[in-house]
Amino acid sequence: MSTGLNIDVKQFGKVAVLCGGHSAEREVSLRSGNAVLKALLSAGVDAHAFDPSEHAITQLIELGFARVLIMLHGRGGEDGSMQGALQVLNLPYTGSGVLGSALAMDKIKTKQIWQTLGLPTANYQIAEKSSFEAGSCRVIMHELGDTVMVKPAQEGSSIGMTKVTNATQLETAIQDAFKYDNTVLLERFIHGPEYTVSILNGKALPSIRMSTPHTFYDYNAKYHSNTTEYFCPSGLSIEDENKLGALALEAFTAVDGSGWGRVDFMRDQSGQFYLLEANTVPGMTEKSLVPMAAKQAGMSFEQLVLAILQTADGD
Repeated sequence: MSTGLNIDVKQFGKVAVLCGGHSAEREVSLRSGNAVLKALLSAGVDAHAFDPSEHAITQLIELGFARVLIMLHGRGGEDGSMQGALQVLNLPYTGSGVLGSALAMDKIKTKQIWQTLGLPTANYQIAEKSSFEAGSCRVIMHELGDTVMVKPAQEGSSIGMTKVTNATQLETAIQDAFKYDNTVLLERFIHGPEYTVSILNGKALPSIRMSTPHTFYDYNAKYHSNTTEYFCPSGLSIEDENKLGALALEAFTAVDGSGWGRVDFMRDQSGQFYLLEANTVPGMTEKSLVPMAAKQAGMSFEQLVLAILQTADGD
């Protein structure tokens, strides 16, 4: 059977779509997995859902799977641990490898690499649960500016994130973030529009600009709100679009990202882009950004999913 991408789906063999898992992003992972599974089946792929929270990962071998499409978001699926397990099992899998997955999952390590390479990213500080002192919040606010984003170092989908404008709010937000991670990123908030660039097989897809009436582009704005607006094309000039795409590719490669993913940005009032984070297993729900960018580039959802599956080449 052939597809619009001239792919013979028989080459894939029996495919496991990993979704669900144990992370705080389980709900989104299941939605992404179900959408991807439906597309694969529609294309004629012998695909099956596999939830590692319900089945031992070794069953992938016992059940005869030939390759794995990872739709696990967050810890246990996007942080390198699953990638390492699949390598031990000698099963080809989609997306970034162990190192790229682990680095991109850690917002602080990602920023430190980007800083070292001179890539633009907002000023930040780090709060450690073991040594955090509430009295430091006023100093942090003074050093980072009038608005600060508080982010657990290793969570996705904006889980545990808070936007604060004073020291009292900062202390509360840090304590809330400690519920998700012992290390918390405190980042100067960039006032301006938010953009994202999806990456597929070494190429940048058209950028998307997001607009929300929420305090920021949080979990509800991403997955539940009907008031979030998406602009694709994003309205950038050709020059800025090319510049942003090149920066996204450079940033993704810097953390050893490969196959497919997404890089998020803010743009300040002077027009400067700032890197926020890299995602190695972005959402693939009906509200997700990668399918939107792929559509603008002329790809159907089914074609996109097959292209992602092709990144599991066994190398």
